[in-house]
Amino acid sequence: MSLPATGRIRSQQTFLSLRRPAGRARSGSVRAAFVPPDSASPSAFPLVGYTIGRRCGSAVRRNRIRRRLRAAVTIASAELSAGSYLLGAEPEVQDLAFPQLVVAVRQAMTEAAQRGARSRP
Repeated sequence: MSLPATGRIRSQQTFLSLRRPAGRARSGSVRAAFVPPDSASPSAFPLVGYTIGRRCGSAVRRNRIRRRLRAAVTIASAELSAGSYLLGAEPEVQDLAFPQLVVAVRQAMTEAAQRGARSRP
């Protein structure tokens, strides 16, 4: 059985560390924050969390956006470095075609990871 391409953030400590991320980036209406993997418990694959605000609409719309982001991350996961990512979205994400969403997610996550690697001591 193979490892999953991405995992879920389950640790409260990880969410707390994402308040002050090592790298942040934005691509269109997609935001990404990145924290490098912890040396005490390194992960072999990226861990991803999602934050969709109420400005994006009703719970049904927010859940639809979250599902679309999850699918886009699954496609983009082969190019991502290990670490923890927090993805956010603006209401305009609903209007993007799926291929455009995948490009925006890939760009935001890659750039956030690169900025996080540069700021590492």
